[in-house]
Amino acid sequence: MTHTTTCAPSVELDPACTPAHIENRSFEIIDAEIPEPRPFEGALWSVARRCIHTLGDTDILRDLRLSSQGLEAGVAALLAGCTVYTDTRMAAAGLPMRRLEPLGVTVTPLMALPGLAELAASRGTTRSRAGLESIAQNMGGNIVVIGNAPTALLGLLDELAQGAQPPALIVGMPVGFVNAAQSKELLRQSPWAHFTLLGRKGGSAVAAACINALADIALEKRGLRDVAAL
Repeated sequence: MTHTTTCAPSVELDPACTPAHIENRSFEIIDAEIPEPRPFEGALWSVARRCIHTLGDTDILRDLRLSSQGLEAGVAALLAGCTVYTDTRMAAAGLPMRRLEPLGVTVTPLMALPGLAELAASRGTTRSRAGLESIAQNMGGNIVVIGNAPTALLGLLDELAQGAQPPALIVGMPVGFVNAAQSKELLRQSPWAHFTLLGRKGGSAVAAACINALADIALEKRGLRDVAAL
């Protein structure tokens, strides 16, 4: 199949047109634009490349912080059928269940917790932070994904400082101008297994992309990679 266009006939289009082909071509382009040696190798590069692909921005590589500790812990948690807690429904929507159901993984957006608005109002905080505080005693062995709310990431770090069981992995990539960069810098300085993207950039989509990359690795370990094919 070839592309045609009437508005810009002089523009050469890439022939990729199916979801799988487009994704593979995107990864080829990223690999070509960021040649070896790269700051990440092997499975970590698979995570980094998916983050770059999601944001369409190779410049994020210098601010991306990924660790082998976080990758191993995250994959192990997924293989154990953990719960993935997300700060927003948008982040949860970025996690296709075709990748997670074969692993026995469930996704719980904090915003879906009952009574959250009332709890946040009573505590004078955001719903995302109130939600994080609500699940603080259930984080051990699970994964927490924060792509939108710095208040949730700050709340998570506060709960951990007070002795809460740490998640297997924290994906802390809130986006924005108010405490987004600060909360991620505090996460970077913490001892907890984490992935983060320093600075103001981030978002639900790139945070979810990290879990999708880890899920692909977990599925491959189980011999189930084909079930997640696009």
